[in-house]
Amino acid sequence: SNRVTVLRDGIRVDSCETAGCTRADLARMMVGREVILKPERAEVQRGEVRLAIKNLHAESDREMPALRGVDLELYCGEILCLAGVSGNDQRELAEVITGLRPATQGQIVLEGKDVTGYLPGALTEEKLAYIPEERMKDGIIQDFTVAENEILREHGREPFARNGFQNLKAVAEHADKLIKDFQIKTPSRDTRAKNLSGGNIQKVVLARELSREPRVLVAAQPTRGVDIGAIEFIHRKLVALRDAGAGILLVSVELEEILSLSDRIVVMFEGRIVGEVAASRADEQLLGLMMANAHTPDTATVGVA
Repeated sequence: SNRVTVLRDGIRVDSCETAGCTRADLARMMVGREVILKPERAEVQRGEVRLAIKNLHAESDREMPALRGVDLELYCGEILCLAGVSGNDQRELAEVITGLRPATQGQIVLEGKDVTGYLPGALTEEKLAYIPEERMKDGIIQDFTVAENEILREHGREPFARNGFQNLKAVAEHADKLIKDFQIKTPSRDTRAKNLSGGNIQKVVLARELSREPRVLVAAQPTRGVDIGAIEFIHRKLVALRDAGAGILLVSVELEEILSLSDRIVVMFEGRIVGEVAASRADEQLLGLMMANAHTPDTATVGVA
């Protein structure tokens, strides 16, 4: 563009010539305050293996080979990014790990326990949480209220239910707390989820999954299609969860997000892991080569202990 005009809450904020405007300037005008584009993070304190994937195979929706012998390890206290050009079977891997797609071969080990073939509800009990790629399809029930969406999978358990009856007070208190803690902009807890903006729907999903205090989180494209203020907020929450000791598998195609959030990066191409690099040693050029499977043997594994 040659010139940019920014609207916020339906009001024109300002205009500027593109050549004289930085990303930080635009972010400030869009959000109304300074935006931290790269979250502050402590040095990684990597611990034991939280999630191990061993020789994993699975089929696509068309019953064709998708995953072809995937091996990876996720440690507690780290953000491991699964990078790759969209369509290289990252979604299928995330779905197998979270119980939404069956594995045809291989093993999934969560904190030393073989959970291969576990259904999503059972994996929730094992403290695994999931932010899905398609929030409108897999993340919420659109016609349910915000409060109802915040207790999916827990709706039949205490404190939200007892003897087959819902505890409406507990549901309301839980929803109000998450709305406040995650800064969800909604007219009320009883608003239908489909009426919220994309960023606030994503915060509903994030709030529900993080409120379960997961030990492993699979976050697939967690900031796709949301505004820059929501991106900043989601990134801060992911870093805080990592700093608290969780292991996070971040699935992303956004190079900037990958480089700003990851501690370690593995690259997927046509259903296989084709390279690994420490985030501190990565840049856009190297990742671009790896994502296109155009790297040399010397760059397949860079700076990884």
